[in-house]
Amino acid sequence: MDFLLDIAEPGQSAAPHSRRPQRVVGIDLGTTFSLVAAISSEGEPLCIADSEGKCSLPSVVHYGDRSTVLVGEAAQGKALSHPQQTISSVKRLMGRGLQELQSDSQQQATPWSLLDGEGGMVCIGLPERVVSPVEVSAEILKALKLRAEEALGGPLQGAVVTVPAYFDDAQRQATKDAARLAGLQVLRLVNEPTAAALAYGLDRFEAAAERQGLFAIYDLGGGTFDISILRLDQGVFQVLATGGNSRLGGDDFDQRLSREFFSLLGEETADPYRLQAFRQAARAAKEALTEAEEVTIALPRADGSQVPLSITRSRFATLIDDLLRSTGLVCRRAMKDAGVTPEQLQGVVLVGGSTRVPAVRRYVAQLFMQEPLSDLDPDQVVALGAAYQADLLAGNKESELLLLDVTPLSLGLETMGELVEKVIPRNTPIPTARAQEFTTFKDGQTAMAIHVLQGERELVSQCRSLARFELRGIPPMVAGAARIRVTFRVDADGLLTVSASEETTGMEQSVAVKPSYGLSDGQIEQMLRDALTHGVDDMRLRLLHEAKVEAERVLNALRAALQQDGDLLNESERQQVEASAGRLLQSLLSDNHEQINQQVSRMDKETTFFAQRRMDRGIKAAMQGHHIGEFA
Repeated sequence: MDFLLDIAEPGQSAAPHSRRPQRVVGIDLGTTFSLVAAISSEGEPLCIADSEGKCSLPSVVHYGDRSTVLVGEAAQGKALSHPQQTISSVKRLMGRGLQELQSDSQQQATPWSLLDGEGGMVCIGLPERVVSPVEVSAEILKALKLRAEEALGGPLQGAVVTVPAYFDDAQRQATKDAARLAGLQVLRLVNEPTAAALAYGLDRFEAAAERQGLFAIYDLGGGTFDISILRLDQGVFQVLATGGNSRLGGDDFDQRLSREFFSLLGEETADPYRLQAFRQAARAAKEALTEAEEVTIALPRADGSQVPLSITRSRFATLIDDLLRSTGLVCRRAMKDAGVTPEQLQGVVLVGGSTRVPAVRRYVAQLFMQEPLSDLDPDQVVALGAAYQADLLAGNKESELLLLDVTPLSLGLETMGELVEKVIPRNTPIPTARAQEFTTFKDGQTAMAIHVLQGERELVSQCRSLARFELRGIPPMVAGAARIRVTFRVDADGLLTVSASEETTGMEQSVAVKPSYGLSDGQIEQMLRDALTHGVDDMRLRLLHEAKVEAERVLNALRAALQQDGDLLNESERQQVEASAGRLLQSLLSDNHEQINQQVSRMDKETTFFAQRRMDRGIKAAMQGHHIGEFA
């Protein structure tokens, strides 16, 4: 009996006209505020508001007794009265470890304690419980999910969740885990600048040719900064380069203002209650200075009395000047990576509520030598783009639009001599899969250690370790005979899987790379800066290590040959061969790769006669007992 199978993409049936649209949403899980958006019946992306008409949900969670959890404005209202039970800006803790946070000079003081959690990931100590950043983020996502289901009239079939472009593998995995914990099916993780670019291109793509070309997406939110350089051409959004700082945003502006207030009062420290009050006052002042040249804020003294303090817009701009300049360094590096200049950009798109600050807009205009685009709500643009992408992935709408994101840092593995072999260079479009062949170093080697690394430098010690695993069951062969194929796969969410297989036996091992916590922004910046600063020295060091590895391989092969076929040499010839090996061994003490390579070549010439005799013996052994006609 024959069967006819209809095959369709996930979320699509064989007869699309008979399928109901999938209920899917785009979610911007932000440091300060979070939003959820969906495609309206008219085909336009719209942010979903709560019962009071507010689209933005404060990313704040309050834990009361064992059964009470408040999210959003209700939680924000508890921040002053119960600061040690109210968590904000949890996005900055996602996928990070306690030691990393303790050594981070930018890490802000919190009214709750940070603890060392399972697997190295930080946890938050509250009076009656301990929670992880993933759990806190899940509560925010649950609130957005409930809001969307009430508005759309049923359970959601999926969501696109956005992440900062510079989130590493651990931070992306933590975000995905939070969504799953909230009961959401994650259709894809999309970089925030890419989602913003998609939203900006929607209503203009067909109508305005000037919107095609090169664009910069400057995304400064409450807790993170991203810059992406992308090309928009015939429906393809291709990210050419990306950069950022996962711990720089409006929260840092608030902190600078808060410190200024303490300084004006002649104080340095405060209890958790006043600390929270000063932060809220700083945020209110920052927002008011967007429209006013000067504002006056009432602040609590230690004795409970109120004191008015004034702050001007120009003073605020001075306080955050170094933070803005640090974003400029990242932007210039991204433009250099993309091979573009400010003059070549057709537009600069502002994303994130912190771009409303006048000093930020002035700095961006100066940096890119043009007035930035800001005609879409910078708070909503990421969620709107995510909603559009979710609609496409669910098959609700056909489109020629295509998103091509990139990897922020190079991925590779360790080879002999503690060298790093890059398999996937940074700024490679994802999803991607690349394979490379390696071999054994010693005779009879039956296992190989695979060490996965991330970074731009040439040596293992200069890069970050991501994972280790072993490939066993390699058939014992002479060194260099085995063929080990190592494959790196980065999916559309930016998550990495590495597999290794031995070609003759098919023996295979793989690992999903899930480091317990991620790179700090300082480490990322230092990696890229060191790669540029030490590029020449790194290459010399690499050439030296490669020369030493080759010399050791040649010496090991000669030792094995002498042990097996040393009887082919008389005493004088053996002394000649060993003297040549001694000269090569002596050259390994130097730091001159050219000298080592010269000795390798010299030994190769001086031992050619020995290699020929071994070859002759091998041929005679192979022909023993056979007629020459059998080899014709």
